[in-house]
Parts: sequence; C-alpha cells; structure tokens
Amino acid sequence: MAHAYTPGLRVADLTIVQKERRLPLPGQVLVNVGDRVTATQVVARTELPGNVESVNVANRLGVPPEDVPHCMLKKEGDPVQKGEIMAQSKSFFGLFKSSCQATVDGTVETVSSVTGQVLLREPPMPVEVRAYVDGVVTEVLPREGVIVETPATFIQGIFGIGAETQGELVMVASSSDEVLEADRLTEAVRGKVAVGGSLVTAAAIRKAIAVGAKGIIAGGLHDKDLREFLGYDLGVAITGNEDKGITLIVTEGFGTIRMAEGTFALLKRCEGMECSMNGATQIRAGVIRPEVVIPRRDEQVDVDGDAREGAGNMVIGSPVRAIREPYFGRLGTVSALPSELQRVESETMVRVLEVQFDDGTRAVVPRANVELIEK
Repeated sequence: MAHAYTPGLRVADLTIVQKERRLPLPGQVLVNVGDRVTATQVVARTELPGNVESVNVANRLGVPPEDVPHCMLKKEGDPVQKGEIMAQSKSFFGLFKSSCQATVDGTVETVSSVTGQVLLREPPMPVEVRAYVDGVVTEVLPREGVIVETPATFIQGIFGIGAETQGELVMVASSSDEVLEADRLTEAVRGKVAVGGSLVTAAAIRKAIAVGAKGIIAGGLHDKDLREFLGYDLGVAITGNEDKGITLIVTEGFGTIRMAEGTFALLKRCEGMECSMNGATQIRAGVIRPEVVIPRRDEQVDVDGDAREGAGNMVIGSPVRAIREPYFGRLGTVSALPSELQRVESETMVRVLEVQFDDGTRAVVPRANVELIEK
C-alpha cells in the first residue's frame, strides 16, 4: 500500500503519555522511581545564581582603585543589605568621611583593586519543577529530573499561548460549531478549563480571565483578536511564556473553524476530569505543539496496540488537515497517493496527494501542504 510520512497532530482517546521534567541546572530530585505524583507536586528543585550588580566604589568614595580594598567594611563573601554601608573612607585627618552603600541585598562577590569596582551577587533564585501530570515516576535522572508516565487522553492543538496549567475540564459549548462568547463564561468556570466550539472571541478571553478560568480550548481564533489580546504581533516566536493569566489552545487554526468532531467528542467524554495543558507552540524547525493531557489513571493501555504499525505514516484513508492556502484549516481524508512528481503553480515538481474534504469535494495538493491527524 502506498504511504508517506508527515508530521501531524495527535488526538488519542487512550495512550501512554511520558513527560520528562528536567531542571535547567543540576539540583535535587525529590521523588523516587515508583512514586505516584500529582500534577502540581514539586519533583525537583535547584537554585539559579542571583544577578550581579556592579558598584563603582572608587568613584563614590573619591579614592584610587588600589585603596578600595582598604576602605571596605565588608569583605568578599560577607552578606549585605540594600542601603547598608559597605565601604568608607576618611580624609582631612579623619574629620570627614565618605561612604558607599550596598545597592541590593546579597553578598559581596569580588573586590577589585584594579578597577575599583565591587560586585554584589543577589540571593539565588529558587527553581522548582512540578510533575505537570498525575502519574507514576518511571525514571529518575540523577540531579536533573524525572520521567512521569500516565495513561491519558492526549490532544494536540495547532496553536496556543500560555504556560503549563491544570484544571477541571468543563464543556461550555454544546456543539463543535458553537462560538464561545463572553456571556457563556460565568463564575462556574473559575479554576477550570473551558471548552468552546468553532471560535473563541477576544471578549470571551478577557471574560475568562476576569472570572478566574485556568484555560480555554476552542477550534479557532481570529488573528486580530490574538494581536489585540497580546498587544503585539506574534510573528514566528516560540509561545508559552506569555503571562496573561490564562492558557489558550486552538485545535484547528485561525478564523472560525468548527472543532473536529472527534476532538470535541473526546473532550465531552472527559468533562469533569482534571486535565493538564500547555500552550507552548513552535512552528519552525523542532516543532512544538500545544497539548491537552487528561490522565486516566485507572485504565489500562495496550502499549503494543497503541504503537501499531503505520503510526506517523500517511496512507489512503488517513485523516489530514490542510495547513496552507487555499485550503488552510480544512479537514479531510487521503483518497490517493500518486507516486510520480507533479508540477504545481510555482512550477516546481513535488509529490502530491489527493484529499477528499469533509464536504465531499476533492483536491490535489502538495504533501507538504497537509498535516496528518494521528488517532
């Protein structure tokens, strides 16, 4: 059978999800292999070195750089508090004094007799890594982190913003083509992840933040609403670090696009369950997809069956999504995979496929213009 590989979104009812939770610097791992952890549990921690502040003591005291070590009231390694006198000089037989105060809380790191500069190191910044999903620790990476595994419903989106968060899944839309408007969001979604249908509006995002929702999942989003919400054009940046008070994932694309029925049905079946979500997205090399993970701890997964032959392979009948114009966002299935190269509008010869879209129409498109939707 003809087949081709293409990266794509994964939508799985039940699969094994493994998450590597790693510190940015070596530190302390707080759990052991076999421990059951919750999504918000700290599994590893470390400390990042504090910022360095340079103070020109020689200039402030009006002394040559070589005299600065003799003027220091604090030595290297001593703690200081902001505003505390750390150096002092005397002149005119000790009648007049000049002093230099610490500009930050921290410790004296270095005192230079060459430049007359004193470097102050601010207190270290604690960094904690949480499990992100409810699951079991299957591997400990010494001094670095852990791998957490769980059976879960796993849904990848096409775009997202916002960091990792958790909350109870609640269906706000009653159908996959319903627009999520602001008036549908009430105090009932506080601390929860709200699921819409074909579109989430800018007003709805603002309302969700106002009522304290943790996240929103919807089919589409207008790019003008995204610009208005962020306050800038996103371009090709990696998302996920936005501090907007909410995490947002769109599953289909930009514009009003009904959520895929399979995705909507999965989310509906999981209503009331706790989910973890991450809006981090990168669409260039090293693709990162936003994701929703809904742990199903009491269910068993046939790993061999889940890792079935053809996963990641496009074959006739595979569900796909067009990711470039003029069919951007449209869903369909592969109806033919011709092996010969064909000439396209750009006059280049490329491999193509035939797609039968959900409305029954067919089109021949370059294989690079579609994305496999893995089930």
